[in-house]
Amino acid sequence: MDSEVKDNRSAIVTDIHPCYEIHNFNYILTNTPSITCVLLYIFLVLLSVVTVCGNLLVIISIIYFTQLHTPTNYLILSLAVADLLVGIVVFPLSMAFSVSSCLYHEGLFCKVRSSFDVSLSTCSILNLCCISIDRYYAVCQPLTYRSKINHCVAVIMILVSWGGSALIGISFIIVGLNNEECNENCFIEVLMANIVALILSFYFPVLIMLCIYLKIFLVAKKQAHRIQNTTRQSTKSGATVSKMERKATKTLAIVLGVFLLCWTPFFLCFTFSPVSSYSVPVPVSETLNWLALSNSMLNPFIYAFFYRWFRLAFRMIVSGKIFQGDFTNTKLQK
Repeated sequence: MDSEVKDNRSAIVTDIHPCYEIHNFNYILTNTPSITCVLLYIFLVLLSVVTVCGNLLVIISIIYFTQLHTPTNYLILSLAVADLLVGIVVFPLSMAFSVSSCLYHEGLFCKVRSSFDVSLSTCSILNLCCISIDRYYAVCQPLTYRSKINHCVAVIMILVSWGGSALIGISFIIVGLNNEECNENCFIEVLMANIVALILSFYFPVLIMLCIYLKIFLVAKKQAHRIQNTTRQSTKSGATVSKMERKATKTLAIVLGVFLLCWTPFFLCFTFSPVSSYSVPVPVSETLNWLALSNSMLNPFIYAFFYRWFRLAFRMIVSGKIFQGDFTNTKLQK
């Protein structure tokens, strides 16, 4: 009977993840990985490397070049640090202790992985929210922008982002430990705690960003029409206004589209699976988890590579030019 149960559980894990096997009822990485497993981990390693390298370029650029020492770029720097730690810490831990293995045997390292995952991912989301607030004042209130968003305010935003994400990560672990102690007796309390954590770490920041970027888009469109109405109508003027509107629409679509594409499926799954009678297949959960983490790789392209002066800074770093002299005060063309 025990042998039959063991065989059944082994079959389940084989179907769930190609890189795991059962040894003494523990789920461990297989010693004889399949081709699918090897290809999967090569892809995940490349994903981690791109995430680390991309965010390192952002960090070095902002720290090295004096021109980039602005409140906005400090927020981008904080975001890059969070995403860099996702690439260095969360990616390897998620490869070694995947959703599949931790689903059936949640040991110490699984709890550590979950803690870093929740904390750093939440920090990344909160930093994105702070950047949207900064962009709101820059576009919608340009005359008072410098007085409202200065270095001190940027530091406060960064501290709130990291402090809030740390509290959510710690709360997540505490709830998990309490759940182990009381099992099914405190299901409602644990469920409510998870819902509160989801609201604070995702839904509330997303709502803020949606409202802010919608306001930015409407203001940018209104300003474009105002320019069109106060200048002589000409083909060149009309083309300029049309280009401004297209650029604003494209930028907001990239920012919101990529972010929501990466994170919304994961959080929707995480929100409704505890209260639903339908069990989400583990391969689906694991795919959604990696899709969400991939946002840390895409952020440098969205928030840094989009700007020309960052691209120039990256070229100087990659080419090694910054090691040939002092270029800290170089004027990067905007």
